[in-house]
Amino acid sequence: MLKATMLKAFNAQINREFQSAYLFMAMSAAFKAGNLSGFAHWTRIQAQEKGCHALILFNHVCERGGAVSLEPITAPPSEFGSPGETLEQVLARERFLTESVNDLMNLAVKESDNASRVMLQWLLTAQTEAEAAVSHVLARMHQVRGGGNALFMMNRSLGARTFTVPSPLANKK
Repeated sequence: MLKATMLKAFNAQINREFQSAYLFMAMSAAFKAGNLSGFAHWTRIQAQEKGCHALILFNHVCERGGAVSLEPITAPPSEFGSPGETLEQVLARERFLTESVNDLMNLAVKESDNASRVMLQWLLTAQTEAEAAVSHVLARMHQVRGGGNALFMMNRSLGARTFTVPSPLANKK
């Protein structure tokens, strides 16, 4: 059974993950409207990953006998600026999520919740990888500076990204 402090923290993180998925879907829509289908595809996969992280947390809470409490999600903006500015926002959000998962891990240590620590270690690794991936794309974006053929090539490259269901969800029913 989850302690009340852990349950409250997990429910807050579930909300943050779904909020992030919503934000990334809005970014995807903005990219699509700007005829940047590769960028749209890439941010849509970011959204899918955040939705999966929320489901992993959801499953963990349920498996530990906790009650999931889904709070409202605020509407994201519909305009984001240039592709580079939008990617900066993606990176800022990923860093925020990493910090939030770190806080959850620290709470799990404090509460001696080893089962949660194991699951959170997986999530922390996934978050670290997500941050690194966004940083890489952003570095490429800075190399493009201005667009033209380089932006077209980058758009095409981002469109090749594939989505893989995270291992904690792969065999869940």
